[in-house]
Amino acid sequence: MSWMRRSATVDGLETSYLEAGSGDPLVLLHGGEFGASAELGWERVIDSLARTHRVIAPDILGFGESAKVVDFVDGRGIRLRQVAALCAHLGIVKADFVGNSMGAVMLLVDAASESPILPVRRMVAMCGGGEILQNEHSTALFEYDATFEGMRRIVRALFLDPSVPADDAYVQRRYDSSVRPGAWESVAAARFRRPGYQSAGAGSEVPYGRIAVPTLLVEGAGDKLKPHGWAAALAEQIPGSSSTVVEGAGHCPQLERPDAVVSLVIEWMEAP
Repeated sequence: MSWMRRSATVDGLETSYLEAGSGDPLVLLHGGEFGASAELGWERVIDSLARTHRVIAPDILGFGESAKVVDFVDGRGIRLRQVAALCAHLGIVKADFVGNSMGAVMLLVDAASESPILPVRRMVAMCGGGEILQNEHSTALFEYDATFEGMRRIVRALFLDPSVPADDAYVQRRYDSSVRPGAWESVAAARFRRPGYQSAGAGSEVPYGRIAVPTLLVEGAGDKLKPHGWAAALAEQIPGSSSTVVEGAGHCPQLERPDAVVSLVIEWMEAP
């Protein structure tokens, strides 16, 4: 393990983040499932990516060791502003970004906005963007009851490999993260919507055609939460973007196929 855990107060809120390596900055944004964190989301790729880059992986507000917030109005906005403020605090003017699931959605929504605030040079969006399937696995994510078996269902939804949800020690790590004081409330608040409410920028409403930074969309071939072929379909809406599929991976390719993900990220970042 090469990374160091650091903390900073940005916009008045405590932000914990992992940092490793040196060189051009690379910012990693983790997923938004209950119990998510920078360490759990990126632990299998940070060391490899840090061989060539300065890697920054924040615990997004409400997750990990960062401040717990309950925001029923603009949960995504407050988290985007946190990441932007952290980058400014660290002197990052431009960086490559990689996001998984919620982290990918954050990148895409910000880049498609009229006034993006993240200092993105180019980005990789893994398993986020477009629509999510309505099935037992999405139900496990959205209706988590803060029990160990409920967390096992979340892990089963995220991973293609059945041995991962069968690993009690791994499930325990994610469960412990999900029941930190204020963690469940912070993540649950982002999911509350009054009946009939449609948030701006949800799903197909995102104006993907406005994205002007080089974008790579990454699909897990065995993703239980996304429709097959979503990445290629979304790439058609983003000018100059491309897509790829990681075989043998579910919703978190960076955890199930870390070597493949590191290779494609490095190749993408080093492209002219």
